[in-house]
Amino acid sequence: MSDEEVDGIVITHGTDTLEETAYFLHFVIKSHKPVVIVGAVRPATAISADGPLNLYNGVKVACECQSHGKGVLVVLNDRVGSVRYIGKMNTTTVDSFKALEQGYIGAIVGGEVHFFYKDITRLHTVDSIFDVESIVELPKVPIIYSHLGDDRHLYDAAVQVGSKGIIVATAGGYTISKQAEQGIQDALKKGVVIIRSSRLSTGIVSRTSMDNQQHYIAADPLNPQKARILLMLALTVTNDKDEIQHFFRTY
Repeated sequence: MSDEEVDGIVITHGTDTLEETAYFLHFVIKSHKPVVIVGAVRPATAISADGPLNLYNGVKVACECQSHGKGVLVVLNDRVGSVRYIGKMNTTTVDSFKALEQGYIGAIVGGEVHFFYKDITRLHTVDSIFDVESIVELPKVPIIYSHLGDDRHLYDAAVQVGSKGIIVATAGGYTISKQAEQGIQDALKKGVVIIRSSRLSTGIVSRTSMDNQQHYIAADPLNPQKARILLMLALTVTNDKDEIQHFFRTY
């Protein structure tokens, strides 16, 4: 990215974990230059494979001057998404990547790139404080999904293997069983940071009095996998819960 002859970068990536890689790069690349990640849902051998067009559109977006300063962009199915909001919502359809509530930030029509919004309001790239150049391994942060009848054993196991944080994908945005809650509280006593997210596809997990009482951090609109990326980076900077909560509100 520091090469003056390079105007932007296009990365091809498998779609299953594309949003996680993209969200990580969104915070650690220190450049205004466009970084575009593309993928394909259909294999190259399929009739009407989507990969070639996604790659072509990705190059178009990377060459577009309006793409500068928007952080990492995801381009699939003629649409441009900010990685903070877009995610894979379907296992097989070519329009599997969606930003259900916040919407796409642009589209490609007739080979031309059209942006709907000028700026991305949350901090990223050059405004991010996260620096991983000297870090060999990020802190261990698992995701634990809430479900009917869940208990504490996964939380105990996470602590035993040295996890520094845990993402709790709650049922809805708040529901955690009493048994799981006991495991969470013991994890908190051992210094593990707990993020309250949701197993649902959309919605904001906002901070409540419960978080103040239980010492949780609310994930805001981030799904569990993106919350995990942000927490791993946050833990390289601080263990302070208020500061980490601030990261989730501003990044």
